[in-house]
Amino acid sequence: MYDIAILWDWLAFAVRWLHVITAIAWIGSSFYFIALDLSLNRNIDGPADGEEWQVHGGGFYHIQKYLVAPAAMPEHLTWFKWESYATWLSGAAMLAVVYWLGAELYLIDPAKADLAIWQGIAISAASLAVGWVIYDQLCKSPLGNQPTTLMVLLFILLVAMSWGYDQVFTGRAALLHLGAFTATIMTANVFFIIMPNQRIVVADLKTGRTPDPKYGKIAKLRSTHNNYLTLPVIFLMLSNHYPLAFGTQYAWIIAALVFLMGVTIRHYFNSMHARKGKPTWTWAVTVILFILIAWLSTVPGYETYEEAEARALTPYEQRFAAADGFADAHQIVTGRCSMCHAREPVWDGMHWAPKGVFLETESDVAKYARQIYLQAGVSHAMPPANITDLPPEDRAKLVAWYRAGT
Repeated sequence: MYDIAILWDWLAFAVRWLHVITAIAWIGSSFYFIALDLSLNRNIDGPADGEEWQVHGGGFYHIQKYLVAPAAMPEHLTWFKWESYATWLSGAAMLAVVYWLGAELYLIDPAKADLAIWQGIAISAASLAVGWVIYDQLCKSPLGNQPTTLMVLLFILLVAMSWGYDQVFTGRAALLHLGAFTATIMTANVFFIIMPNQRIVVADLKTGRTPDPKYGKIAKLRSTHNNYLTLPVIFLMLSNHYPLAFGTQYAWIIAALVFLMGVTIRHYFNSMHARKGKPTWTWAVTVILFILIAWLSTVPGYETYEEAEARALTPYEQRFAAADGFADAHQIVTGRCSMCHAREPVWDGMHWAPKGVFLETESDVAKYARQIYLQAGVSHAMPPANITDLPPEDRAKLVAWYRAGT
């Protein structure tokens, strides 16, 4: 039975690796085509909307863009879609492996909302679908012809979801879900809007009909939204590694400011690629926003020591607190790990607990039983370089305790 924890951790690692690889492919192609479209030379004669000469890898490339479609359908046409789909599917798998199967530890925060596991998972899954429906209806409304207003409403929607997630989930899960919420919108744009519209244009060309330019206009709007949402999504996906981003009561505001930073950064590069100058003021705004985020991150939002002591244990925590060897495990962990993993670390130079993991109270140790088992029992990852001299016999006790609890 104990091998499940090791297999589960490696599965999470494998899915995360796949997610990163596919995300690089999707984001890379997205950034390239946005930059290409903006940098096209449109002062040319002929049916093409623009062209560009590029050099890479020892070769020269001559690229032409047709606003609606070329006069005839080419025999070979490369579609860019699987990068997006694979990124979303691998991300959904990672969400299920880490946050659904590990809901008691990573997803649900009883101090915020006393949810059953199935309720937390249901909210997690349903919220992703609801977000797309709301966004899609906004785009299909008359607001679709008012891009700036639409972007402002999209920002309001994202802020509202950021606050909502923070009310029911752990800080870590809240930011991760906001990233998944946004990524779902982006992939759904590709699957439900951009690709079907391109297929209509291709079908028209094959039958000799003149394609309607409205399909390209609609796809361009959604593609532009994806362009501005990419950088915030990357930040939110990385946030689970940085407790300063999620371990505060203002985590939802931090997420909102990150979306603004995404806009300022992309505006600079989009302007540069379009040869409209280099608006360096965007970097000043970005730095100010980042400083504000760093300041907000210092306001704690985690459970105090006294609250952790007084709080009733969850069923997951009760299982490991009642397991044979818990008293020894608690003594080992508080003696070898809590100087860093504390609400107020006493290790010299340490100001915040690594990964936001606290190992002081009995509920703390029971809550992080699996991590203790993997990090300090099965492997020797913790303490780093065994700086607190955790002996092999104590590691064996931690392993025995965890296995007794499973």
